Amino acid sequence: MKPTDLRGILQYVPQFRDRVFVIAMDGAVVIDENFANLLLDIAVLRSLNIRVVLVHGASAVIQAEAERRNITPSNLDGTGVTDEVTLDLAINTANRLTHEILEGLSANNLRSACQNAISASPVGIIKGVDYQFTGKVERVDVELLNTLLTTGTVPVIPPLGFDSDGRTYRINSDAMAVAVAKAFGAIKLIFITTHDGITVNGEMMHQMIATELETILKGKPDIPPALLSKATHAVKACQQGIPRVHVINGLVDEGLLAEVFSNEGIGTLIYANEYRAIRPAKKSDIRTLRRMTRHAVLNDELLKRSRSDMEKDFGDYYIYEIDHNPVGCIALHSYADQGKGELAFLFVAPFHENLGIGKKLIQFVESRARELGLKELFALSTQAFSYLKNKAGFDEENEDTLPAVRREKYTQSKRRSRILVKTLKG
Repeated sequence: MKPTDLRGILQYVPQFRDRVFVIAMDGAVVIDENFANLLLDIAVLRSLNIRVVLVHGASAVIQAEAERRNITPSNLDGTGVTDEVTLDLAINTANRLTHEILEGLSANNLRSACQNAISASPVGIIKGVDYQFTGKVERVDVELLNTLLTTGTVPVIPPLGFDSDGRTYRINSDAMAVAVAKAFGAIKLIFITTHDGITVNGEMMHQMIATELETILKGKPDIPPALLSKATHAVKACQQGIPRVHVINGLVDEGLLAEVFSNEGIGTLIYANEYRAIRPAKKSDIRTLRRMTRHAVLNDELLKRSRSDMEKDFGDYYIYEIDHNPVGCIALHSYADQGKGELAFLFVAPFHENLGIGKKLIQFVESRARELGLKELFALSTQAFSYLKNKAGFDEENEDTLPAVRREKYTQSKRRSRILVKTLKG
């Protein structure tokens, strides 16, 4: 099922309805031909009563305009010195981009408005360097912006702020987005860039906890400059109470919906806390479990189970969730009279492999088996036996170690699964 299918979307709606998403778009995304499709994604969010606040950058367009005018800007991204000429470039390009966004939203029958909701002050002089017209956010006029949101209007915020004397300052759009998200208590901050996500030393990071990313940043890793700001501000956002920060490629068709409404996403997710849980399955989960593991069964990785068999023993099954969405599962079948238990139905969705989920599921079942007073676990595997031996501490045995009733089923199946056993200590 495509992540943009209605059924896939609807499962997320209750937790997102009437909550605020702050979407921060790089200027390069706004001028790309895929921007029209991105606006359609935003229209879908609004149709589901998700409140959207848009913040946009301008550095790519400032650079292009500077080259056209044969001007050398003092700074491009709003973090360095902004001289008077660069401020003029920033105001002109930001206004143009804001107009394009308002125009695009209007074309999608969305009400939108740009307002002077950001109070700013100058960065000032740092280590002897006068940053001139570079500013920082002092206050977000949440009351004004909430008035717009309650009337179904999308606020559009350029990377500019104003002080009490009416002076304009250039503000880094990533920092602006964090300030806005914090002021609203947004449930998500989504950075939309021209990159697939955050890469560290050449490796794409799909998911990580903010504290882990903070540690990585302290080690001065190889992160592309355009993404270093996103990574840094993602950590700041999580530290300031934003539970989820996403970094995605805005040039991907339906990318925003795929990121928000699927377990896998398309970019990098940075989260503020451990948001994963293992819970007992319910009868209503059986359909989900069968659908999730269908390809593993077809590939003979897992034993085929009928719906009636799973419903009969549904208390043996456990689900690993991310934000209340199943991405892994396991079962513990007890043979209590012999002090043995079978670890079965171990599965992790492909996109979530190599994140330690399988290990957590196995540790959970081991703990549960000890609670039940079991002394030994066994597992039958056609393809995961190396993992169970090398990573989980199982040893290979023969079929004589199986309980008699399980040995009979093993023989009848003709799958010739490897038999692995682990003694439970303490």
